[in-house]
Amino acid sequence: MLIRPTALMKEARMFVITADQVDSRRRADIVAPTLDAIHERYGERLALPPDRNAGDELQALTADPATALDLVLDLTRDGAWSVGLGLGDVRLPLPDNTREATGDAFIAARAAVTRAKRAPARFAVEAVAAEEPAADAEALLTLLLTLREGRTAAGWELYDLVSSGLTQAEAGARLGITPQSASDRARAGALRAELAAIPALTRLLARADAAQADRRTPEEDA
Repeated sequence: MLIRPTALMKEARMFVITADQVDSRRRADIVAPTLDAIHERYGERLALPPDRNAGDELQALTADPATALDLVLDLTRDGAWSVGLGLGDVRLPLPDNTREATGDAFIAARAAVTRAKRAPARFAVEAVAAEEPAADAEALLTLLLTLREGRTAAGWELYDLVSSGLTQAEAGARLGITPQSASDRARAGALRAELAAIPALTRLLARADAAQADRRTPEEDA
């Protein structure tokens, strides 16, 4: 009986984020400072340190859906990146560097970032299997990203404080504004809608990830 080489490889389901800098030929390279910021904020939540890939691209690898979502939201915030999220298997053992890792999740992330460059929200999700759950995640995340596009600098200022753990009243006091002004900013910036959506989107990504395993063929699991 002929045994396929892939049948001998160990794999783990993970999320791959591939981000391509927008208009990099006319803008300063921001890959290095962005990698530093990702490493500082998410280092312990990543499977490997984030890495530069193909010049003006970066990649990050995580097994945690909440971390994957946080990274997508961070990278899409200022419109500086086209962001692709790939779901699938990554070959084990992991190498020392993200750029040396391989697997279907990386192929999916490559397809996603290519599509993201043409998408209005500059974001896309791809999965090797379970395409429908991945499409659902993309559709709802795109809605959230579209909502965030209208947020003003003042709205982001309040959002950053509230998302750090402060109450809206505490954030308003920190900013030196009245509770009513804080409420007005929160409403205009749709803060409550986003904060309510994040746990639901995290669960949706987790289900899409789990569906990858459910739809593997018997030969793939051999």
